[in-house]
Amino acid sequence: MGIFERYLSLWVAISIAAGMAIGVVYPPLFAIIAKLEVAHVNVIVAVFIWVMIYPMMVQVDFSTIKEVGKNPKGLVLTLMINWLIKPFSMAALGWLFFEGLFADFVSPETAQEYIAGMILLGVAPCTAMVFVWSQLTKGDANYTLVQVSVNDIIMIFAFAPITGLLLGVNDISVPWGTLFISVILYVLLPLIAGVLTRRYLNHSGRNEAVITDLLVKIKPFSIIGLLATVMLLFGFQANTIIEQPFNIVLIAIPLILQTYGIFIITYFIAIKIKLKHNIAAPACLIGTSNFFELAVAVAISLFGLHSGAALATVVGVLVEVPVMLSLVAIINRTKHWFNE
Repeated sequence: MGIFERYLSLWVAISIAAGMAIGVVYPPLFAIIAKLEVAHVNVIVAVFIWVMIYPMMVQVDFSTIKEVGKNPKGLVLTLMINWLIKPFSMAALGWLFFEGLFADFVSPETAQEYIAGMILLGVAPCTAMVFVWSQLTKGDANYTLVQVSVNDIIMIFAFAPITGLLLGVNDISVPWGTLFISVILYVLLPLIAGVLTRRYLNHSGRNEAVITDLLVKIKPFSIIGLLATVMLLFGFQANTIIEQPFNIVLIAIPLILQTYGIFIITYFIAIKIKLKHNIAAPACLIGTSNFFELAVAVAISLFGLHSGAALATVVGVLVEVPVMLSLVAIINRTKHWFNE
């Protein structure tokens, strides 16, 4: 785990502080950036998102999907949690807290945007950071790759319909055109670019070592893209956050509860169906963590740079890393619960 991943929460915090400082001292800069839009997609943010996502997609090797039949239970568990439980539980928690428990603390419009941001996080299963979490728990690397590859294929077809369904259920206007464009722009096209990159390197007579070397070189740019996006988002919302810092805490509470709750459910099932520890660990972690890069991008496209939805997805970034590290520690300390 490199210094960027190990201290990601610190870098995110620094980016937040820098963005807010610039947003307060020189707001015209962000006003100029906000105007650089094409079809409701901010060009600058889109570039940063692509810088984030492309290295992740190069890691996806669809040739590993043929290995699914060797141990299907772990994959079935991941898919069940990711697509049948997690999105709906996240929407339910959003509704419970922001339509119920926290209703007196935020306006109805803001509550709806926070719920939307939570839904986007819940419908986007982890793609990249799960490789880090899997490595820290000594998970089966090839099986982790299988899980990510299958999830990415499903995401292309399921992300937009499930997101639209949950936004509609929560009485949030669904701009379907923008939603489908976001899936194409931030999932399908980067995935195709990653596949073509792997194919080019393989067909040019090179091997996986060359692909690994490429990933090592471009990986820092992924984190830089993430931090730049975070800085922009908090710069756009600097004045709002200064006026209402308590809202960050309000958003973090249900996100943390969701993460631990999903983990407990998945880990319990993994033990009951007698998965091996090195299969159960990545299965639980990929079902628990989020593809927050995609969630951030879609929130911006759907609701705008200044929206509460975008803020909620960025809070998800801030919360996820320390929480996931605590889950890694739990998994490592409970290896004896599994019969190897």
